[in-house]
Amino acid sequence: MMKLGQANQSKPGQIHKFKLFGTRIVLDVNSGAVHVFDSLAWEIIDDFLLMKPEEIRDKYSDRYQAADIAEVLEEISALVDEGVLFSEDIYGAESFNETSRPVVKSLCLNVSHDCNLRCRYCFAGSGNFGGERMLMPAETGCRAIDFLLESSAGRKHCEVDFFGGEPLMNIGAVEKIVAYGNNQAAQKGKEIKFTLTTNAVALNSDITEFLNRENISVVLSLDGRPEVNDQMRITPAGRGSYDRIKPNITDFIQSRNNENYIVRGTYTRYNLDFFRDALHLADAGYRFVSVEPVVGLPTDDWAIREEHLPGIFRAYETLCREFALRLKTDREFEFFHFNLDLNNGPCLPKRLSGCGAGHEYMAVSPEGNLYPCHQFVGREQFRIGHVVDGISNFNIVKQFRNAHVYNKEKCSHCWARFHCGGGCHANAELINGSITEPYGIGCELEKKRLECAIYIQVLKSGFTLINFE
Repeated sequence: MMKLGQANQSKPGQIHKFKLFGTRIVLDVNSGAVHVFDSLAWEIIDDFLLMKPEEIRDKYSDRYQAADIAEVLEEISALVDEGVLFSEDIYGAESFNETSRPVVKSLCLNVSHDCNLRCRYCFAGSGNFGGERMLMPAETGCRAIDFLLESSAGRKHCEVDFFGGEPLMNIGAVEKIVAYGNNQAAQKGKEIKFTLTTNAVALNSDITEFLNRENISVVLSLDGRPEVNDQMRITPAGRGSYDRIKPNITDFIQSRNNENYIVRGTYTRYNLDFFRDALHLADAGYRFVSVEPVVGLPTDDWAIREEHLPGIFRAYETLCREFALRLKTDREFEFFHFNLDLNNGPCLPKRLSGCGAGHEYMAVSPEGNLYPCHQFVGREQFRIGHVVDGISNFNIVKQFRNAHVYNKEKCSHCWARFHCGGGCHANAELINGSITEPYGIGCELEKKRLECAIYIQVLKSGFTLINFE
């Protein structure tokens, strides 16, 4: 048997068993430790806490040697004693110590409520977020920087993401905000990491030079194969965007030596074979890729529904298999959802509350209004405050801070809770009208991706596990 991860406690707790490509994997939920079991240990683990050792020996004596059973029982007992199997949940709701003011570490600046595409699945209503098309004045963005630096308290490292709409439609303001942010952060002994999300339509050599000079991480949107991309990501004139976007993305990635970016696609019910789109991006030479499931109402023609889940699970397994086969070859790539650190897991707040929307992370509209995240922008009932006046609606902050895994009934006993942090609040509110009622389809997809990610990390640890027949 093999173990990965760090121990927490040694009292009985929750495990999750799954098989992938013939490999038997056991996740100890509370410690995050991962074990690869042989067939005997795989069977015994279900009875270990329920039966006495002699009862277990009697149950399996017709199929296994007594010495082998005794050895497995000893090994399982040792893992329990180490706190990496059936470990105790040492957190609980009491782990959250509410403070009078949140410590904000990250802002999403919606510098453009306009867009040069009209993507059919856009949650922002093709960029205007249900309101007027407008651009954020540079002065508003600078006030947002002031708010961040003040509200981040003793944190040295902060983050700012330029978002939209399409942020390159307001590149002049972006340049001024970056310069101001770097200057102000340096004066306060802090650092700001900037990120920009773009559809790449307006990406050119001058903008590329600026982004590279300032070491800004970039998320580039492309849905994969031309026919898939052009069905959903269309121009205002109704034409496809692939041929316009892909050369810009390729040139940009080459300009920074294939580093510090991610090409992100979205899959819908129309490309449930999205593994082909992920591989299309990888085969284009893009090292860092992601393909995310669309989230929409059941009435949306492109929305993913429960009946699609079995096919999607098979697609993730196919992608996992191809990903594994390409490891340590010149075709190797990184898939966002297969990245998982088993030895140095997420910090406590991340384990319990996910992205931190509404208290650690906030979004800023072009007018300077604060919202829990970019998907809540423009919805008055979720407005937290303004970058000039600061936070005024602490009830919203408290509501989001308390939306952690222990206050979500469906999350509190879910094996994946410490990896997903309770899922996306915005998706939960869109589908179920409550940020504490997780989006069920999203939960199932997350769990499947986690199983694939755990398998990949076990494989990377040096074990030869591939049995794809």
